Amino acid sequence: MNRVIALLFIFSYLFTPVIFAHGHQEVKLNDSFGEFVFITMGTDMAQYTLEKHNKSNQLELLESASDISLMRVPVAFLDEASHVAHENFNRCGGFMLHKNIHEAQKELGAWDVRDFAKNMPFSDYEINQEDKVSSMIAQVRESNISQMIKKLSSFKNRYYQSKTGVESQDWLFDKWSKIGQGRSDFSVKKWKHADWEQDSIVATIKGRSDDIIIVGGHADSVAGWWGRERAKAPGADDNASGIATTTEIMRILVQSGYRPEKTIMFMGYAAEEVGLLGSKEIAKDFKQNNKNVIGVLQLDMTNFKGSDWDIVLINDFTNENQNKFIGRLIDKYLPGVTWGYDKCGYACSDHASWTSQGFPSSMPFEAKKSQSNRQIHTSRDTISQSGDNAQHAQKFAKMGVAFIIELDI
Repeated sequence: MNRVIALLFIFSYLFTPVIFAHGHQEVKLNDSFGEFVFITMGTDMAQYTLEKHNKSNQLELLESASDISLMRVPVAFLDEASHVAHENFNRCGGFMLHKNIHEAQKELGAWDVRDFAKNMPFSDYEINQEDKVSSMIAQVRESNISQMIKKLSSFKNRYYQSKTGVESQDWLFDKWSKIGQGRSDFSVKKWKHADWEQDSIVATIKGRSDDIIIVGGHADSVAGWWGRERAKAPGADDNASGIATTTEIMRILVQSGYRPEKTIMFMGYAAEEVGLLGSKEIAKDFKQNNKNVIGVLQLDMTNFKGSDWDIVLINDFTNENQNKFIGRLIDKYLPGVTWGYDKCGYACSDHASWTSQGFPSSMPFEAKKSQSNRQIHTSRDTISQSGDNAQHAQKFAKMGVAFIIELDI
């Protein structure tokens, strides 16, 4: 089957012919309307899309399973689907894009796997590492997080098809590599995606066991609707904040000399904004290779304090037991920090990729979804929206350190 190179060139501003596997036929994606791809999205979003955006009658609902639906849409509609997810449903990703209908149907039918990932305990959720955690969270530095947010948001955009989107990931690779210099158990690699240029970046602290704890977030950014390669998309909150927070967690573990029992992995995913493509590929690879992932923490937007709760735990398409564990971590180690639960919807962010593969994932978010940052996906998503500091994000860094240490027993 040909590679889904089409994912690189789905927008009308691009003219180089590319190929997409449509069933058993090869079709050119940039022929605009008339050529179709398969996406899964929340049934609520699918119904809204059919009612409001099907004027040409080219959108087709193929199947629904509870709160997830499978649609066949023109390639040229993918930008509009992303716009609907962002503007009408406050979902960063909003849908999963699939190589063919068979992959899409497998995602739609994976209820047993998803229920297992949502409801089962995957680890010992006892909290008994107070001395280690307290010492390490005291090392969190707001200035490190804010400086990195500013650096990442200085790129014109971090779009998965743009030159600056590639360059920003090269910069992140170098940044993470420098953090781990001098440690033989630390490594960083570029996860090459065959179907687009932007790499995902994966850093690893090798533990004594093959059990894996993952902390990460998406590294790409978008703004506007069309022509995203050329748009100004600083993406300070979405999601330079999550990558900067992840980096601070990594720095503390590495530079404190912490030697983990389990293997700790940090990930900066490519191409989240266009269908969770990077995390979807990585999670699928981990499943196929029988990796034992015991916990995934998704950090997607950590620095905009939009509501009375400091940390909001997304409780749909995530693991219930792990969410409760995180709530207890906040109560234990972040006195005065308030938290609660909210829903985000299907394919809201990269945690959904891990849940779909049967791994336990959680997504602590910066605000209630109805009160989240309204400047994301615009040129105004700068750190000025958060008072030119990372005081809110440092709470997530402390929580992330506690998450890793308490799971790593």
